[in-house]
Amino acid sequence: MSESRMNGIGMGTGERAPWAVRAENSRGRVHAETSSPTRTPYQRDRDRIVHSAAFRRLKHKTQVFVAYEGDHFRTRLTHTIEVSQIARAFARAFRLDEDLTEAVALVHDFGHTPFGHAGERVLEAKMADFGGFDHNAQSLRIVTALERRYAEFDGLNLSWETLEGLVKHNGPMLGPHRQAGAPEPTRPILDFDAVFPLDLSSFASLEAQAAAISDDIAYNTHDLDDGLRAGLFDIEDMRSLTLAGSILAEVEARYPGLERPRLINEIMRRHITRMVEDVIATTSAELSRLTPASADDVRRAGQTLLHFSPEMEAAQRQTRVFLFEHVYRHETVMRVMRQAEAVVSDLFDRYLAAPEEMPAEWCGMGTTLGPARLARRVADYLAGMTDTYALAEHRRLFDHTPDMR
Repeated sequence: MSESRMNGIGMGTGERAPWAVRAENSRGRVHAETSSPTRTPYQRDRDRIVHSAAFRRLKHKTQVFVAYEGDHFRTRLTHTIEVSQIARAFARAFRLDEDLTEAVALVHDFGHTPFGHAGERVLEAKMADFGGFDHNAQSLRIVTALERRYAEFDGLNLSWETLEGLVKHNGPMLGPHRQAGAPEPTRPILDFDAVFPLDLSSFASLEAQAAAISDDIAYNTHDLDDGLRAGLFDIEDMRSLTLAGSILAEVEARYPGLERPRLINEIMRRHITRMVEDVIATTSAELSRLTPASADDVRRAGQTLLHFSPEMEAAQRQTRVFLFEHVYRHETVMRVMRQAEAVVSDLFDRYLAAPEEMPAEWCGMGTTLGPARLARRVADYLAGMTDTYALAEHRRLFDHTPDMR
């Protein structure tokens, strides 16, 4: 038996590694529930996430390109599924709790606004004086308060470990290990932490770390793919990239004259594989060196344990810069995003001035809401909208709505 296998690292589906989260040691839920005879807490979490209204809405929320621009571009839903698939591969490689890993991956984008980061930028500005806004905190609000489906509680009543992964998958939010330049936690996170502490100063589990790096791998790859399909740059432009450029040369050498769609697919599938294999090799060495004996050892490690090698980290940062230059800040994309920002801004201002324009359950009909509570109610309502619903509301309330093209 190899040393890595003895230490709990391997591609099999056998006994979980010492550093994996243990369902039997779960810290529970805000509202206590009887345990299920057929599902672990994290299987129940995953199932509740998949059956939620917020999950269904991801189908009509922008990733980079709005729905009008073509049926083949990623949405928040297809992105989420890709992240989940990659995260599960890491869970199997490191013998983690696969259900918890999948749950964190599936819930990580619940709080995204219509029109992606364009909508988030507007709500960040509008909510600056009312406790702030960010999609991570909004995801927490959705699963702890805004989903209203169950007879005994608001939200989905997810387990502590899933909530921890949702909030801290990108690292500690407070304390000495908080990433330099990371934003302060917004009021919704701090308010919830005061009631149900999530140890905001510690790192998250490896299951959550797997979901976080899978997000990076997925969007770095599929935004290249979508950018090519949209014609924002050409295959030749990728030759300057350390990772994609080397893969392009390799595919061309092996399959000379390959037609464009097959060439793109061969590049992208290798792009994901190289990044995944790099993370597995790098993290395996990290785990063998540190030998954490429990999930709490991972949380107290003082560093992210599941990460790229320095060389791959540099390559993925280079890819990110390329995407900003050629995709996210391309005038075609920016023009649509400016229109999207105007739509979200118009809606926020109208609802704030005339809350009765929102459905009765949102406007607080018959109650008096202070400015901060009303602004949060408006932000909650707006953030939950799909692109299509936001545009329909804008057409209802305003004389002119942009075509978003």
